[in-house]
Amino acid sequence: MTATQKDRPWLIRTYAGHSTAKASNALYRGNLAKGQTGLSVAFDLPTQTGYDSDHELARGEVGKVGVPVCHLGDMRALFDQIPLEQMNTSMTINATAPWLLSLYIAVAEEQGADISKLQGTVQNDLIKEYLSRGTYVCPPAPSLKMIADVAEYCYTNVPKWNPMNVCSYHLQEAGATPEQELAFALATGIAVLDALQPRVPAEDFPALCGRISFFVNAGIRFVTEMCKMRAFVDLWDEILLDRYGVEDAKFRRFRYGVQVNSLGLTEQQPENNVYRILIEMLAVTLSKKARARAVQLPAWNEALGLPRPWDQQWSMRMQQIMAFETDLLEYGDLFDGNPVVDAKVEALKDGARAELANLDSMGGAIAAIEYMKGRLVESNADRVNGIERGDTVVVGVNKYTETEPSPLMDADGGIMTVDPGVEADQIDRLNDWRSDRDNEAVKAALDALRAAASAGDNIMPASIAAAKAGATTGEWAGVMRVVHGEYRGPTGVSRAVSNKTEGLEDIRDAVDAVSDSLGRRLKFLVGKPGLDGHSNGAEQIAFRARDCGMDISYEGIRLSPQQIVDAAKTEDPHVIGLSILSGSHIPLIRDVMARLQAEGLGHIPVMVGGIIPEEDEKALLSSGVARVYTPKDFELNRIMMDIVQLVAPPVAAAE
Repeated sequence: MTATQKDRPWLIRTYAGHSTAKASNALYRGNLAKGQTGLSVAFDLPTQTGYDSDHELARGEVGKVGVPVCHLGDMRALFDQIPLEQMNTSMTINATAPWLLSLYIAVAEEQGADISKLQGTVQNDLIKEYLSRGTYVCPPAPSLKMIADVAEYCYTNVPKWNPMNVCSYHLQEAGATPEQELAFALATGIAVLDALQPRVPAEDFPALCGRISFFVNAGIRFVTEMCKMRAFVDLWDEILLDRYGVEDAKFRRFRYGVQVNSLGLTEQQPENNVYRILIEMLAVTLSKKARARAVQLPAWNEALGLPRPWDQQWSMRMQQIMAFETDLLEYGDLFDGNPVVDAKVEALKDGARAELANLDSMGGAIAAIEYMKGRLVESNADRVNGIERGDTVVVGVNKYTETEPSPLMDADGGIMTVDPGVEADQIDRLNDWRSDRDNEAVKAALDALRAAASAGDNIMPASIAAAKAGATTGEWAGVMRVVHGEYRGPTGVSRAVSNKTEGLEDIRDAVDAVSDSLGRRLKFLVGKPGLDGHSNGAEQIAFRARDCGMDISYEGIRLSPQQIVDAAKTEDPHVIGLSILSGSHIPLIRDVMARLQAEGLGHIPVMVGGIIPEEDEKALLSSGVARVYTPKDFELNRIMMDIVQLVAPPVAAAE
């Protein structure tokens, strides 16, 4: 291949957004000036879950893991001086995807853009929210209908827009094996296409299939991951041809973007994460036939907290060096005809086909949500067990742990912190917006939205009208909640003990002894206050506690501090464990602690887990928290013994 035939590089993105729309806009324009070629917007948890910044559940979460967008004014500020007609924008948004896309379209029209030329993606995959990320709002069936509404609207009005990213990224983060990641993601794609097929003329359906894209994960086992991507390409082609009769090969292309694995980034020796990120990027760039269309890389310090602009720049430079300094893009596929690769790809496809057949026999992805959630929790337990036993080596964590101090860790802890005043400022702007808008026009627009949703009409036109009228994120989602109801997804943690109790005998004996001394079974309440839907840690703690013989109570994600205290009053636990990974641990844990004291429950020891900087750990301990755990505390059995010791009467402890 000559230099003139060199492939174009993939879209180079960084996943970014924090604090305020204005601050995020400055970050975006800075990244674009440094050579980023597409935007990838991170929204904060209230925006993702359909709450305005002043809602009770939003407390402590505003601007933490992304940018708050409550209304058209926020969206204007977010894309100020960024011409949307020329931009390729990925928005990682799911439950509120119709609303955020409506705001984006409204801003584009204000800029004078031809919306038929807009390019980008809304993730818009609700099925994975029930399995792994937890930012759902409504039950599965109406959520699937909203996915289809967006796709149908875009097909007609914004034809270059990808209306859905089938997202297997979070499936791997939740512990999926490669076969599960393939099968569960493809089953989601099938469910969406089945819902879309009756909505469009048969001759147009292949083109609509061609707009469905995927967002995948690439882990550290990069040979397996590269083969997984080749398997994805083959299986999607096979499904579109055999199940849907799509004859044109260009509409059967597996089009995907990627962020490489964040689950494997370590708090210990975090500088090593730079190598992990590079190796994982190889899996999605080396094989031309399975090369990503867009790549965004985490920063080396994301296991510690929010990356700084320089940290994001470092990851972007990694992509640019690969794309522009190496000769990778000058050659055809490097792996065609390789017997090792071919065999691995076929084995992955066979495993995925078997799991797909299993899901199909259950009625498809929507009907199989509880089954898939349980499988993911079990697979993640196997992953955690392997690290604990040392069967899976993680450098710096369970092997080669001696280290020199890192010069990358500066006085601010090597991360960026969000100004705690951001939340109050955002709420002030929200109140100003409500005061200045035409509230009668907003009410009329929301009434029209409710009527469209109740009638089963496509909600996109009414959503765009509500966006232009000045409605807020919480008001839009409030209509959806009224019409469709709310939903609590399965936890994947049953009360029945699993078959993974080998090696737990000593802990089980200790739990039995303490339970005898207490006069009843040791009770452990696990709670997730706030809007954080990253439930892996809470699930694995509850899973292990159950297998150690404790009586567990775990009701899943998104509980208010008062709901957790009410559960403590009802369940009468001996220990409470709280998990927060969104950075909102200080305000939420302090709130829980104060409410426990007020209810006369201050004697119950509280354990906390999350991505918690050292200074915050000290603050939590001084507020009465008994134990604090961060990702470096990977030995779950030690945590189990801590629970026993926190409640052991002196005699039992001495024994």
